[in-house]
Amino acid sequence: MTKKFQRNIENFTCEKCGQRVVGTGYTNHCPNCLWSKHVDVNPGDRVADCNGLMEPIGLIIRRGKKLIVHRCLSCDYEKVNSVQQNDNQELIIKLSAQPVTLKK
Repeated sequence: MTKKFQRNIENFTCEKCGQRVVGTGYTNHCPNCLWSKHVDVNPGDRVADCNGLMEPIGLIIRRGKKLIVHRCLSCDYEKVNSVQQNDNQELIIKLSAQPVTLKK
């Protein structure tokens, strides 16, 4: 049985904007541009074959928590990631104005 979450502390350079990001083990997107990368099947496992860039396409609120909706540019996979304190708040506000419907 595969764990649903595996903590990986990794630093990375964002492939979208070039920002150097210091990971915490829960870092799953660039705090500067909010883009992510399709590297996981389950959070932190790094076993996805896609490796496509994931565009932030909107913001939803679930159980009082703000979540960024990401869509993979390569395979169209969607996932949500929690908004972090150090995320670019101007972009978070812009995302909140974009209507988004999650695929089933």
